[in-house]
Amino acid sequence: MQRDQLADFLRRRREAIRPAEVGIADGPRRRTTGLRREEVAMLAGMSVDYVVRLEQGRSSQPSPQLLGALARALRLSDDERDHLFHLAGHQPPPADGTARLARAGLIRLLDLLGDTPALVLSDLGEALAQNRAAVLLAGDHTHLTGDRRYLVYRWFTDPATRAAHPPEEHEYQARQMVADLRAAVGRRATDPTVTGLVDRLQSASADFRRLWSEHEVAVRRANRKTLLHPRVGRLVMDCETLFTPDQRQMLLVLTPADAETRERMELLRVLGVEEFPGGPVSSAGAADAPGR
Repeated sequence: MQRDQLADFLRRRREAIRPAEVGIADGPRRRTTGLRREEVAMLAGMSVDYVVRLEQGRSSQPSPQLLGALARALRLSDDERDHLFHLAGHQPPPADGTARLARAGLIRLLDLLGDTPALVLSDLGEALAQNRAAVLLAGDHTHLTGDRRYLVYRWFTDPATRAAHPPEEHEYQARQMVADLRAAVGRRATDPTVTGLVDRLQSASADFRRLWSEHEVAVRRANRKTLLHPRVGRLVMDCETLFTPDQRQMLLVLTPADAETRERMELLRVLGVEEFPGGPVSSAGAADAPGR
């Protein structure tokens, strides 16, 4: 771990970011160049004290998970992210592991979308990053661990996930998820992460086994789905997807499909963002992640 170099790199990257790039208002009284330390801490989900110690070269060695959070908060490019890992004494994630770290360009697009809900997803349906509008709509799912981080796994093993959608859409959405997973398996046939997920799903769900045996394949590029939000009711959302060239990550953008949903989304914004826990249905009643 190169503490002094790491401290200097983090401080310079923080000072190089304009607040507007991460959705923070740049008021007339602002004197700090770039972001404040407390703003980096908020974006990365860590304490301000730890950010201070990192920038002063007094910290313990940060974990790969913490480095990934810092890379997202500071909007680092892929090369900058790898450099951050090296300075902290870790090997950067291998090519097969980059799906767990949202690409900087996609995170910047999240910031630009403002009040439009958007997520960065892996090709297995992991929520890698969400803007505040997406958290307001569905809760924060970026901190889920184990198989629960995969939307398809939650769909087939957790009844609360399906409960966030009307029953008449369950079969269609299930087929869409399984067909999309089949396409990912085709691209990554030798990847144990993918094959292991399929094996565990087949063991856990008879419904998944039924659909998997039909061998339907389709990459979901556009979709319409209904969310049953506990605070504002029924929301009909159009889902559009922008893929990276290798199809390992995607930007999912959700827009209201009708005037009633648009009004209810406006009401949800007025009610304000609550930092919902990362479960399928939080104590505040957030719906599960909308997926694609």
